[in-house]
Amino acid sequence: MKTFSAVPGKERSRKVACNLCLSNHYKTVLKNSDYLFVKCCSCGLIYQNPQAVFADLKDRYNADYFKYEFNNEENFFGLMKLGLKDIGMEQLKPENGRGRFLDIGCATGKLMEDMKGRGWQVQGVDLCRESAEYGWKKRKVRIFAGTLEQAAFQSDCFNIVHSSHLIEHVPDPRAFVREIKRILLPGGQVIITTPNISGFQARLFRQRWRSAIADHLTLFSISTLKRLLREEGFKVLKVRTWGGLAVGTAPLIIKKPADYLAKKFGFGDVMLFLVEK
Repeated sequence: MKTFSAVPGKERSRKVACNLCLSNHYKTVLKNSDYLFVKCCSCGLIYQNPQAVFADLKDRYNADYFKYEFNNEENFFGLMKLGLKDIGMEQLKPENGRGRFLDIGCATGKLMEDMKGRGWQVQGVDLCRESAEYGWKKRKVRIFAGTLEQAAFQSDCFNIVHSSHLIEHVPDPRAFVREIKRILLPGGQVIITTPNISGFQARLFRQRWRSAIADHLTLFSISTLKRLLREEGFKVLKVRTWGGLAVGTAPLIIKKPADYLAKKFGFGDVMLFLVEK
């Protein structure tokens, strides 16, 4: 499945420090005409530098992005369900019939609809206005069109926060994680899924890796994301990875064992973190 990536237009850009340790010392590791990824010499975080300013970057998530999400929603929903199954949460129901579930970067609201059917009070956030409008009209689920910070939810109000393939798009991942903690109830849990720069595919394909794209501002490894979450006060409960080789990159006789080994030994292309406040 091809990863969506907008073609950057005439966007303003700025130099940024490492979001994990604030260092300004880095070396270039991935580069093409659309992006330049650097690696922090202090903590190893890999991020785009320079980055498009948010006022321009947010315009990438437009009607074209909605079409991509709409055309792939069944595939994405299936992958999210498999991820939840890996951590034993595929049939998760709220305790005593009450519980609040937030999906950040919820796209068309497909997962929210499923959670609503299991008794959750659901809320979504997505930067794409077209996706938010579709989610309400088609599924009757509430989606705030904007950023998590702009949504300004009350503190301590959600039991479960889910975020699939979003944190890599966020200009300030630390502020994003901090805001999640603020709105999460004590003992609440967070599910974060994102590409894994320490996985086999990233090491094999480098500049040609399907997640090395202009829309991904930060490419986390297991160790850098774990550090960020722990520094912001979360307890890491589970880490899972999957995806050894992408479809079409190798014959099935090679892909199947590669996928099995990647999942078993933790060097998959995608990683999922389950953490607790």
